[in-house]
Amino acid sequence: MPSNTPLSIPASTPPEQHGTVIAVRGSVVDACFPRQLPALRQQLRAGREELVIIEVSAHLAADRVRGIALTPTQGLARGDPVRDCGGPLTVPVGPELLGRMVNVFGQTIDDGPALAGTEQRSIHQPPIPLARRRAGLEMFETGIKVIDLLCPLERGGKTGLFGGAGVGKTVIITELIHNMMGRYQGVSLFCGIGERCREAEELHREMRAAGVLSNAVLVFGQMDEPPGARFRVGHAALTIAEYFRDTAHHDVLLLIDNIFRFIQAGSEVSGLMGRIPSRVGYQPTLGTELAELEERICNAAGGSITSVQAVYVPADDFTDPAAAHTFAHLSASLVLSRKRASQGFYPAVDPLASDSKLLTPVLVGERHYRIAQAVRRTLAEYEELKDLIAMLGLEELSLADRRTVNRARRLERYLTQPFFTTEHFTGRSGKSVPLPRVLDDCERILVDGCTGWPEAALYMIGDLSEVQH
Repeated sequence: MPSNTPLSIPASTPPEQHGTVIAVRGSVVDACFPRQLPALRQQLRAGREELVIIEVSAHLAADRVRGIALTPTQGLARGDPVRDCGGPLTVPVGPELLGRMVNVFGQTIDDGPALAGTEQRSIHQPPIPLARRRAGLEMFETGIKVIDLLCPLERGGKTGLFGGAGVGKTVIITELIHNMMGRYQGVSLFCGIGERCREAEELHREMRAAGVLSNAVLVFGQMDEPPGARFRVGHAALTIAEYFRDTAHHDVLLLIDNIFRFIQAGSEVSGLMGRIPSRVGYQPTLGTELAELEERICNAAGGSITSVQAVYVPADDFTDPAAAHTFAHLSASLVLSRKRASQGFYPAVDPLASDSKLLTPVLVGERHYRIAQAVRRTLAEYEELKDLIAMLGLEELSLADRRTVNRARRLERYLTQPFFTTEHFTGRSGKSVPLPRVLDDCERILVDGCTGWPEAALYMIGDLSEVQH
């Protein structure tokens, strides 16, 4: 996706803000400023036409800085001029961004007109103080049965979406955006870190076809861009999200794909800077860098930022430092199962592996907690009985075990759901089911109220009132 030319900055700068490139090693650029040294995280422009954008990462000496280039450095040479722009990287914010796709610099990459006259804000913002945060835990109802019942999301919280390719991460993300618009009248912001160009184009096209693009902003740091751009695109997206929360007073749904690529980009930057790696080859500053991003996601007096983050787990090792540090920030974990997807159970959320800190009697209520635990227990018992059924057959089970299997198979099918954003693929009308209805239906299934119904009647429906039996 071609981007526009870099944002123009006035060239009339004092002499002390001018320097010279003294070394270029890939994305690492060293520069000499004989009069005044730029501050850390300051933006520099290098080259004869100032097309190379650099962020200061370290001070090497009294007159030397080392920076990471956020744009390709082809053509940059020793002796080329470099200019201190007098401030950090900025992105445009405002309602003009709704329906647009931009990069880390806020330049449009959707073949639409360039943004003009919009307010610019630094991508580096401190988290809001604890005194200004809105206290209390509140459930973020999504209208998706399996999520609201077994792993409820927290408004202003952070949810990890664990899953590989082809199990439905993007479908859940687009459905959450759709439901956010219909239920909360909020703003959705998708941040693609290290996304493939194909994925970005497909998401943009699908969101436009589903009619959810007009109230969403897409920010991408693509896979072919330098690691510095991929490392900073998350901060750019959060600056835009903070505008809609603090200035426009909206609830913001922030979807990040993929947090692991953010950590990976930070590892590349750390390696380029020559820092000694830590455990398993990660950067020694992994925890700090992740916290700088995650701690900006929170509730404020006028609005909230609720985040759903796709998380890749290397080799399915949840003790990997990238996964372990991410887990410390999450309030809920949604695990997508390839096995469930192959069986046609969509959304393919694994009800036994997924979890939420919100699912306690104090926060969701005694009835919700009791029904969720009963559903999970029934599904777990059925999982244990599957091997026995495969060897001996269903007829050899005890009457109590057969009842458990009966309930579990109906619960599995009831927790499937047709989505609004997939209507044109499946031919099924999308359904959004309120939580009280989900609790009533699950309670009915658990007391064998649907024993005489065929299992297929509960597959891909909204609530039990739709069943034809």
